[in-house]
Amino acid sequence: MEATARRPFRGMKGLKKQRRIQIVLLAFAALVISTALIGYAMRDGINFFRSPSQVLSDPPAVGEVFRIGGLVEEGSLVRGQGEAITFRVTDTNQSVPVTYTGVLPDLFEEGQGVVGTGSMQGGVFVATEILAKHDETYMPKEVIDSLKEQGVYVDPKAK
Repeated sequence: MEATARRPFRGMKGLKKQRRIQIVLLAFAALVISTALIGYAMRDGINFFRSPSQVLSDPPAVGEVFRIGGLVEEGSLVRGQGEAITFRVTDTNQSVPVTYTGVLPDLFEEGQGVVGTGSMQGGVFVATEILAKHDETYMPKEVIDSLKEQGVYVDPKAK
């Protein structure tokens, strides 16, 4: 009688262990699937930042969406018909022509920091979005880093 009582007990222990293994495997599978879905969703949402020098030295792939940043080159801003605008973005070493159709931010002006999102088409950066400074001292972090790399950044707070 004692032997038969032990068998179901061992069976219950094995069943619990099997259930735990199933739960661990299911959790691992869910983790793998969720990681894959997040990666798939983000593949188009990641835009790499480049300075004008980087764009010209290592041209992006055709149709590649990226962010370009620098300063709006003095004397380069030309307003076309309607909402079409062209200007040049510079990092003081190189400059890239930019075209944008839309309403520019209120604080957009020559000599100020700018970051644009878009792609290169025939040697011209076609922007789909333009971000500009939001006060007198703001400049996008990527632009500051790029200018610091070249040794031309001057901190406006140091004045």
